[in-house]
Amino acid sequence: MLRSNREKQQAYELVSIEELVPQDHLLRKVDKYINFSFIAEKVRPLYCEDNGRPAIDPVVLFKMIFLGYFYGIRSERQLERDIQTNLAYRWFLGLGLTDRVPDHSTISWNRRMRFKDTTIFQDIFDEIVLQAIQHRMVGGRVLISDSTHVKASANKHRYTKEQVLQNTRDYIDELNAAVEADRKAHGKKPLKPREEVVEEKEVRVSTTDPDSGYMIRDGKPEGFFYLDHRTVDLKHNMITDVHVTPGNVHDSVPYLSRLDRQRERFGFKVEAVALDSGYLTTPICRGLKSRNIFAVIAHRRFHPTQGLFPKWKFTYDNERNVYICPEKHELTYRTTNREGYRQYASDPEHCKSCPMLQQCTRSRNHQKVVMRHAWEDSKDWARGNRLSRAGKYLYRKRKETIERSFADAKELHGFRYCRLRGLHNVREQALMTAAVQNMKKMAIHLDRLERQG
Repeated sequence: MLRSNREKQQAYELVSIEELVPQDHLLRKVDKYINFSFIAEKVRPLYCEDNGRPAIDPVVLFKMIFLGYFYGIRSERQLERDIQTNLAYRWFLGLGLTDRVPDHSTISWNRRMRFKDTTIFQDIFDEIVLQAIQHRMVGGRVLISDSTHVKASANKHRYTKEQVLQNTRDYIDELNAAVEADRKAHGKKPLKPREEVVEEKEVRVSTTDPDSGYMIRDGKPEGFFYLDHRTVDLKHNMITDVHVTPGNVHDSVPYLSRLDRQRERFGFKVEAVALDSGYLTTPICRGLKSRNIFAVIAHRRFHPTQGLFPKWKFTYDNERNVYICPEKHELTYRTTNREGYRQYASDPEHCKSCPMLQQCTRSRNHQKVVMRHAWEDSKDWARGNRLSRAGKYLYRKRKETIERSFADAKELHGFRYCRLRGLHNVREQALMTAAVQNMKKMAIHLDRLERQG
């Protein structure tokens, strides 16, 4: 006998939303182990105490935002509709079956007005990291960093070309002092002060999202992107830092400043870091060595001029400060330029009759010149770390930590594309995505420990 369930759906029932949400639901674990009470204190200065209509509870507002990032819901209109019909979402927000869901425009209004030009999203991310530290899920001893590109909401064919100032290197004063000291140690006169020249370069600026950067990299898509520079802790792969830049900013530019921020903000005593080849620059190697941090940086492949010896064929003698060519002739020190590179030149009289001349140099005066940075010892130190047993172990961990963190963000949390335009909006997306990844990891780990205990 066939029966319809229509009558049952139209009948009144006395139910509890608490009983309708499964006990092992992810949101139950998040609500149990993550303390959201700090949000009210963080946003209190942004609300008027004695004027205006009663505001929506800021904890509910941010929990709505978290739900969108937990489940990769890119549209706030869709988020509102999903909350209306999803019992677990209503339970997480503290709403009953008949309570009205806050309008999606409330989120966008707060973003554009109340939270604009504030650090609220960074503060929330930091508080989640601090909670992870309290639960001993962050060690702060070994950090792994990398960057990933996020597609900007911009057409790559719609742009203008503009002249912009070159990025000023934050280590320029230290480099100038090193050049002066190096020239003095070699008996060279100080360089004459150079007139300050404003260096500019031509870049493509999107007419849709001017904050994004046009990215051109080998093996990467070409177009307007943002870069998410992320750091994870080795202990439980918790994200400890997030920084967003336009897609045309090199990975190495913000690295040392973000590392120092983590040490100051969270009190990390960093002992080792593992980085991709994009970070293999002399200033970063020197910066890590001066901070007494064991640096493991991937090898960067250089392609020498075809038919000529690569630089590694020439051996550097540190005690005598000379290079030895494959034919055992010496290249002696000549000078140190403004960029911090020492020049080592061979004797043309020896090179004229050398059987390896055609494989060594094509200069008209038959002289081979090898360049070595004044801080090259730091880069050699980093190369030695990479080849050590500990270095190989740490670098293998990259694919299990930082690469997996990026993959989860893109596949599960909608981080492959920018939801909104503008650097501040993309920064919000990156911070909130990382925050919910940390919440999920904390909740699952603590729940597992409680079950085992």
